[in-house]
Amino acid sequence: MTGPLSELASEAYVFGFPLVFNGEQILRLTTTGIGSLPPASFNSFSHARSLADPRDTFVSINNDTVYSIAPVDLSVGPILLSVPDAGDRYYVLQFVDAWTNNFAYVGTRATGNGRGDFLLVPPEWEGGPEGDGVTVIRFPTRIATIVGRWACDGEEDLAAVEELQNSLALTPIRKSLTPPQGMPVVAGGLGEALDFFERFRTWAIAFPPAERDRAALDSYSVLGLTSAYTLAEAPEEVRQALEAGYAAGKQALEMAVRTGDGPVVNNWQVNLHIFDYNIDFFEVGALDDPAWKHTDAKTRYATRAAAALGGLWGNHGYEAAYFFTYLDAAGDALTGEHTYTLRLHPTPPVRAFWSITMYDLPNFYLVENEAARYSIGDRTRGIVYDDDGGLTITMSTTRPTDPTAAANWLPTPQGAFRPIMRLYAPEQILLDGGYEVPAIERVD
Repeated sequence: MTGPLSELASEAYVFGFPLVFNGEQILRLTTTGIGSLPPASFNSFSHARSLADPRDTFVSINNDTVYSIAPVDLSVGPILLSVPDAGDRYYVLQFVDAWTNNFAYVGTRATGNGRGDFLLVPPEWEGGPEGDGVTVIRFPTRIATIVGRWACDGEEDLAAVEELQNSLALTPIRKSLTPPQGMPVVAGGLGEALDFFERFRTWAIAFPPAERDRAALDSYSVLGLTSAYTLAEAPEEVRQALEAGYAAGKQALEMAVRTGDGPVVNNWQVNLHIFDYNIDFFEVGALDDPAWKHTDAKTRYATRAAAALGGLWGNHGYEAAYFFTYLDAAGDALTGEHTYTLRLHPTPPVRAFWSITMYDLPNFYLVENEAARYSIGDRTRGIVYDDDGGLTITMSTTRPTDPTAAANWLPTPQGAFRPIMRLYAPEQILLDGGYEVPAIERVD
C-alpha cells in the first residue's frame, strides 16, 4: 500500500504547496520582514522605502515598483482600507487569499487613481457597506495578503512614493482589545517533509479551500492531512509515504516551474494565464470572465503550485503580464559564460510600462553587479534607442565597451540565469497574442 500512498502524498504536496509556501512568507513578513520590507503586525502595512536589490531574497521580486504589503487577519471583524489619490502614478493593490487566489484589485486599472474606501470583510460576514461610497471586498479566507506596488521612477522619486504609502490606512471597524488570531502555530521537529505536511494539515483546517476543492482535500484524509491529530501520531506507513511523496512532488514541481504550461514563443514562456487558477472568488477589479479562468481540474493545482514557487503574489495577466525564458534563440541555456542581445522593435505595447529583470538560478533572486542595475525598461534613464525606434539590450556579466551597448546593458550572473519581462497594464493586442517578444541572440 506504500506505493499508492506515496503517489497520493505526491499529489497532496502539489495541492498544498501554495498554502504552505504562502503561509511561510506571511510568517516571515510578520516576524523578521522580507528584504527591505520591515516586519509588520497583522492589519498594518509594511512599506519598502527603496527599490528591490539582491538583499531582497524573495522569488522573482520586481525592481520596477516599491512594495507596500499588509498581512490581513479578519478575525477582528471588518477593516476599512483607505487609499489616497495617486495622481497619474500607476499603482495596484492586489488581494491574495491563503491559497494564493488573486480575488480583488484596487488601483489604476481596477478602480482608478482617486481616493477611495474599501470595507474588507471575512467570509461569513453579513451586512452592507458602512458609509456612502464604500466598496465591500469579501475575503475567501480569514487571512489574506494585500500586495501593493507603486511605480517608482528611480531614487529621486522615492520621497513622493513614501508620501503615498504613508496615506494608506487599515482601520478596524470594531473596537476590541483582542489581537488578531494570526497564523495557527505549527509544531516542527518532524523533519523537512513531515514539517511541510504538518503545516499543510494545520493551515488547511484554519483556512478551508474553495468548496470545489474540498473533495480533493478530503481525498488526503488517509494520509492524516484532514485530521485533528498531528502527524507525529501517524502510522509509520503513512509517515514513510509522506516522506516519499514529498521528495517526488518537490522534484515534479521544480520541473514544472522550468517548463511552464503556457505557449512558447521564440523560447519565451508566454505566461498570460499562469495566475488564472482562481475560478471562485471575484471581488472588485478581479475579472469574472471565462477567458481568465483555468478550469481544467487535472492541471489547475499544478499550475497554482508552479505559480507560487516561481512567482508568489504575481498578478493576473490583465493587470501585469509575465514572460520568461531560460533559452537563447538556438535553444541553448542562458549563461553568464556568453554575451547576448535582445532587439525589441517595436517595443512592447502597454498602457503603463514594461521592463526586463534579471534573476539567478535556481533561486530566482536579483543579481549583484557593478552597475547596481537589476532591470531595464522603457523608464530606464540613459537608454539609447536604435535609429528606427527599436531598442537593443545587451546581456553579459561585464560592462560592454561600446557606449550604446553599455547604456543598454542588463548585467547577468556568472552562471545560469532567467530574465523576466513584465508588462504592466498590457494592451489588448498583447493579450490577444498579436505582439511577440523576439528570441535572445547569443553574440559570442
